[in-house]
Amino acid sequence: MSPSIERVLERKREGGALTAEEIAWLVQGIVDGSVTRAQAAAFLAFTYLRGMTRDETVALTLAMRDSGQVLSWDVAGRVVDKHSTGGVGDKVSLVLAPLWAELGAYVPMISGRGLGHTGGTLDKLEAIPGFRTDLPVERLRAILSQVGCFMAGQTGQLAPADRILYALRNETSTVPSIPLITASILSKKLAEGLDELSLDVKWGTGAFMKTRQDAQALADSLVAVGEGAGVRTRARLTDMNHPLGRAIGNALEVQEAVACLKGEGPEDLAALTCELIGRDADEVAAARALLDRGGAWERWCRLVRAHGGDPDAVLQGGGCAVRVIEADSDGVVARCDAYDLGRAAFVLGAGRRAADEQVHPGVGLVVHVQQGQAVSKGQPLVSVHHADRGLDEALALVGAGVVLA
Repeated sequence: MSPSIERVLERKREGGALTAEEIAWLVQGIVDGSVTRAQAAAFLAFTYLRGMTRDETVALTLAMRDSGQVLSWDVAGRVVDKHSTGGVGDKVSLVLAPLWAELGAYVPMISGRGLGHTGGTLDKLEAIPGFRTDLPVERLRAILSQVGCFMAGQTGQLAPADRILYALRNETSTVPSIPLITASILSKKLAEGLDELSLDVKWGTGAFMKTRQDAQALADSLVAVGEGAGVRTRARLTDMNHPLGRAIGNALEVQEAVACLKGEGPEDLAALTCELIGRDADEVAAARALLDRGGAWERWCRLVRAHGGDPDAVLQGGGCAVRVIEADSDGVVARCDAYDLGRAAFVLGAGRRAADEQVHPGVGLVVHVQQGQAVSKGQPLVSVHHADRGLDEALALVGAGVVLA
């Protein structure tokens, strides 16, 4: 006998736990339309208010994963991926995928686009001439087998329940629910057919989670549910009160990732990438030694070529003007705020207000200083790469974001 939507909603409204069978039935109904939008919205509201048990969250995650295609790979090695909850200047994926593959793992990385002040991996990749992120699954299988990694966009067949529920969460103000966030993130990642998942859960002004306590709660949920779904899962908390690396903006971040792959990148980017790869101190050290000697650079070139790109081509988005902001006095950098700097890149055109809006690949910022650094009058603080919009607002945001004392 099928569950009754009235009984399911009433029990969740009163704080009761749903069974895995009821959750699977509910998710299937949301996808096929037998559960109405109003009923789905009520489920989200009751979940937001009453929460979910670990078992319920596992069941919701698996039901959302199983609402579409679940990929599998015929490779002789562990299949791994990484997910970040979003940050400013976060180009880790570009470095991590070829580095992890060079270390012997297989990395089927399915990524998204930027929305708001945080950048998207697909937008960065598309600054590379010819790079295609929309390849069919059979081509991705071949790339994974031959190169050890691919970097592509989500297809319409992966976790369709998440697209429906994500849109409803935005409409019903139920986005900040840890069970719903957990199921949204993991349903897509588990559809990749992974053995292991490494999570970068960010906190601070430039992150979705503003406090370390909230980020820890999300990380604990993600690890528990990932493990409960049969995938070895680990999480690291990282500070997003300041940008990661120096570059913010699509082509600028690709340039910085390439420098890192050649052993010439900023220390914070190299360190975080290796920590997300390593399961223990020895693996972190091995990853760092390989990265420092540029050992994953050729793998990156193979990856780009396999996706139709040219690793030696000039990145798209050239022709931007550059405004250099200099220190107007001697001092110490008291503030180098990720949110303000991320917003500055956003208003220049590096980000999008709506999912279908185009980004400008070349605009953004290069931040030359770090919080706590002593600077001299006239020393460059930030280089602003701009085109035809948002310069005055971006300069105001840079002025608020980088403050000397």
